Amino acid sequence: MANYPPSGGKRPYYKRSSGNKQYIRKNERIRVPEVRVIDADGKQVGVISTKDAIQLAKSQGLDLVEVSSTSRPPVCRVLDFGKYKYDQSKKSKSSKPSSQKLKEVKFRLNTDQHDYMTKIRHAEEFLHKGNKLKLTLTFRGRREQEHTSRGFETINRAISDLESMGTPDATPKLIGRNITLTISPLPVAKRKPKFISPEKPESS
Repeated sequence: MANYPPSGGKRPYYKRSSGNKQYIRKNERIRVPEVRVIDADGKQVGVISTKDAIQLAKSQGLDLVEVSSTSRPPVCRVLDFGKYKYDQSKKSKSSKPSSQKLKEVKFRLNTDQHDYMTKIRHAEEFLHKGNKLKLTLTFRGRREQEHTSRGFETINRAISDLESMGTPDATPKLIGRNITLTISPLPVAKRKPKFISPEKPESS
């Protein structure tokens, strides 16, 4: 429905669509007299009238779709428009950077073996899902801070246990009462879980 100016004039005006969505012309929406056509098999048909090109596409149960509007004449392909839009959507999604989250696993100086392995399984799951991982070991009180070497041993053990899933971004650092380290996941093809099932990682 057309919108009219506030002044009450009779001439309708239309708002331009906002956003960066590219409008794809097809069939009768292509209004130039001639187009360069590529058939359904990817072969060059050549420059023909737009009317004949549309008829060629429809005779095959397909659509004539403009794929390059800047060319002179525009380049059009004979194809299944629904499938074309689906493929373009998949390409657009795959080109977007994946949203990588930072997950954290916390250790204590006196973490027992069972608790340690539970934390390692969670850490491995986070890396398996493509997340960055932060390992933190916190010292409680002055007595524990006298044993920083034991804390580094725990963190280095965790690095070793997770080496088939990720690589440290730097060496572990003691900052205040915490030893911290971040690990980036290996490429998907190189990840080899040791403590969880690769098909069904444990939920956090």
